[in-house]
Amino acid sequence: MKKVLFLASGSGSNVENIFRYFKQNNLNIDCQIVSNRKNAGVFERASRLNIPISLFLKAEFEDGSFQNFVEKWQPDLIVLAGFLLMFPEDIVHKFPNKIINVHPALLPKYGGKGMYGMHVHRAVLENKEPVTGITIHYVNEHYDEGEIILQVQTDIASCTTAEEIAEKVHQLEYEHFPKVIHSLL
Repeated sequence: MKKVLFLASGSGSNVENIFRYFKQNNLNIDCQIVSNRKNAGVFERASRLNIPISLFLKAEFEDGSFQNFVEKWQPDLIVLAGFLLMFPEDIVHKFPNKIINVHPALLPKYGGKGMYGMHVHRAVLENKEPVTGITIHYVNEHYDEGEIILQVQTDIASCTTAEEIAEKVHQLEYEHFPKVIHSLL
């Protein structure tokens, strides 16, 4: 049985979508979730889906507690799904090509520290980009600079708000992120 560790800082909609994909395709996957925010919506989703979830605050990512947890659990894949902290470099080195992230833009555009969620979509809108998309990539020691696994784009010429762009990008994430995870496992 393959083991997948999800990290989420927000609502957990991508985690839920991926979990449902596993169920629909009869994939026998052992899942765990970690969040760094005690009030994150992912806790409610984890409870409803009966997925174990743990809270690790920022200090615990820095003091080795999270690393000890990961090393003990030995996941086959670590999936960042809306996780907003810099991932610990020591774990990146211990799990090469086993940590992936989905970014809501076509990297290298609109990547780096502070470029997440609606910040990205507002920047895309302000720059009048005709297309945007998602980038699924391996995680390294720099924000959004790991090797690209998949990029998918969507036309946003008719979008007039960042929220409209966000909806189109979420649809790409929901469609492609589970399939990439499945293929990597």
